[in-house]
Amino acid sequence: MTLAKVKAPKPDVLVVLGHEKGALTAVSQIKALQSLCPDSCPHALRLGAHRRDAGRRGRACVLHQWHRSLGYKGELFGSAEDFAKAFEAEYKYEAPYQAAQSAGAVHVFVDAFRRARSLDPQTVRDAIAATELDTFYGPIKFDETGAKPVVLTQIQGGKYVVVAPARWAAGKPIVPRPHR
Repeated sequence: MTLAKVKAPKPDVLVVLGHEKGALTAVSQIKALQSLCPDSCPHALRLGAHRRDAGRRGRACVLHQWHRSLGYKGELFGSAEDFAKAFEAEYKYEAPYQAAQSAGAVHVFVDAFRRARSLDPQTVRDAIAATELDTFYGPIKFDETGAKPVVLTQIQGGKYVVVAPARWAAGKPIVPRPHR
């Protein structure tokens, strides 16, 4: 029902925010509608093929918590690119942001335990709350929002390329359809 309403005004771009399962469901429903932003929607978005297919006629943009091209650095893993290369050497596939996020979380715990010098839950919690750490995953400092900046990537040439914000952009966004 919602996609049928979105189809009526013939959008140039459709943005779907969600986790992988929801996004894959949305893309399969978009494919079923066929005429919903046909020049900008990927023909198929499935694991292992979505980057290749998205680059044929349309473009897909994805929000990322982390990307290997970001200039983040830290003492434990080096740069974001260093972490990505080490992960790929060990596991034989591209490092997803979840792996980087998990490694960053472990780094925070190790740092907090060192500073707390205790296993007392409140002491460790206070140490975590006081964390100010530069890491390959980005600067980590907790506040009341718990928010972390994200980057927008676009699938270009079968690879995720950071296109925004400008500070981290490795490429320019390709507009999926010319303005009518």
